[in-house]
Amino acid sequence: MLTTPSEPLHSTGPPQDAGLSSVVHRNIRALTEVRKKEERQKTPSDRIADAVTRFAGSMWSVYFHATLFGAWIVINLGWIAGVKRFDPSFVVLAMFASVEAIFLSTFILISQNRMQQVAERRAELDLQISLLTEHELTRAIHSLDDIAHRLGAYRPPEPELADIKRDVEPERVIEVIEKVEQHMDEAR
Repeated sequence: MLTTPSEPLHSTGPPQDAGLSSVVHRNIRALTEVRKKEERQKTPSDRIADAVTRFAGSMWSVYFHATLFGAWIVINLGWIAGVKRFDPSFVVLAMFASVEAIFLSTFILISQNRMQQVAERRAELDLQISLLTEHELTRAIHSLDDIAHRLGAYRPPEPELADIKRDVEPERVIEVIEKVEQHMDEAR
């Protein structure tokens, strides 16, 4: 949860950057706490999938596989005198690589599915904050308009001002987006 100036989030973190407000620092700490909580809530299966995915996507994995497969090929081509060939047709190597690919792709999909869930939650948070901001700005515009009217500085609202004084209805926006998308699909 993001914090406001009246909601301190106690933390012993690095010193605050003088260029950023205290609210920004509190929000950074709050987001860091959310990430830590998500990390603590991972299941052992998620941790294993992440570790395998992290290794598979690293240069150490490339070095390991280049060494393993290179040695396998060199040995089974008979290029090392005195070392017996154990897979001269490379069938076992092909099977090993295929099984490894199946497992690696499964681990990667597990990690991607969880990352997608996290991304969806963050997108929902972004949407909620955007809707709250829009609502607050609409209220602020109404207040400014009322103040101007009471001070006698009131001018009839421009059409654009009248538009921005209206609250956005998310449901209506979604309907319009769907209609536009449907129209674009039909045009193809």
